[in-house]
Amino acid sequence: MRRRPFCPAPGIKATINGNNLKAMQPLSRFLTIGLAAATLLVADPQKSTIKVEVKNQFDKPVENASVILDFVGSHQITKLGKRKATHWEVHTNQQGIATFPPVPYGTIQVQVITKKYQTFGDKFEVDSDEKKVEVKLNPPQGQYSVHPPLKPADPDK
Repeated sequence: MRRRPFCPAPGIKATINGNNLKAMQPLSRFLTIGLAAATLLVADPQKSTIKVEVKNQFDKPVENASVILDFVGSHQITKLGKRKATHWEVHTNQQGIATFPPVPYGTIQVQVITKKYQTFGDKFEVDSDEKKVEVKLNPPQGQYSVHPPLKPADPDK
């Protein structure tokens, strides 16, 4: 049985072992550009490790405080503008330190909640490999009202 030679489409001159591969050049360029773009889209964004240090008004560590971290950073082009919800809740250790897993660069919101102290909340920019957030909690303030105090009821009437 005789083998048929390679026959390209009419009007296209191509040889497999020769130097004339002009028909395949646009396809190979397209594949190379597509592979490079796919690599950029799949690449992980830069991430940072977050450490929150919680102290009271006397610079003593506050243990077992609830520390809530939300990533509220910018939209990512690679995700077509969608953000992945990133939310962690941890407690401080005896030294008043809470650590979080790596978080993408951007804006984070930190909240610290504990008994005997005012709640703390603020937003921070993350732009380095490690970010240390120092939080100083204040004692609670006395309650106040815009209404005058209630008068005792008259039991005589």
